[in-house]
Amino acid sequence: MIRAEAAGLPDDGAPRTPDRLRRLPSRLLSQLTARSDRLITEGLLARADARKWHYAVLASLQEYGPASQAELSRRTGIYCSDMVGVLNELAERDLVRRTPDPDDRRRNIITISAPGRRQLRRLDKALDALHDELLAPLDPAERDQFVQLLTRLLDHHS
Repeated sequence: MIRAEAAGLPDDGAPRTPDRLRRLPSRLLSQLTARSDRLITEGLLARADARKWHYAVLASLQEYGPASQAELSRRTGIYCSDMVGVLNELAERDLVRRTPDPDDRRRNIITISAPGRRQLRRLDKALDALHDELLAPLDPAERDQFVQLLTRLLDHHS
């Protein structure tokens, strides 16, 4: 009979991740991304009845002002074909307003509404709590450094 330790299993019989896998940054980022997406998606739906794309659109409108659907798509990374659905959901909840563009009547300009600004503040609080949960093992300085490093990597590869 093979001992659990010799077979690469902890004493409880659960499989261990090989060290060479645990040292691969790409694998670590991928696994953390999957867990982060699940936490954020489930957390936002449960705590604020919203989707992450709602947050992206509202944050873009709040920070950069009114925009066309195409501009919002570029700002947020949401495909144009998906943006219509996201905006429909936000408009149904009175979180954004669509008005015809005075320069091009074929296009709408999207503006965040007062209820949209209130919802964005609620989403900010919900996301802060979810990020506290995700980053719980890190102290505040480590969290800042982690975000700086991720930003630097992303900027380099963008």
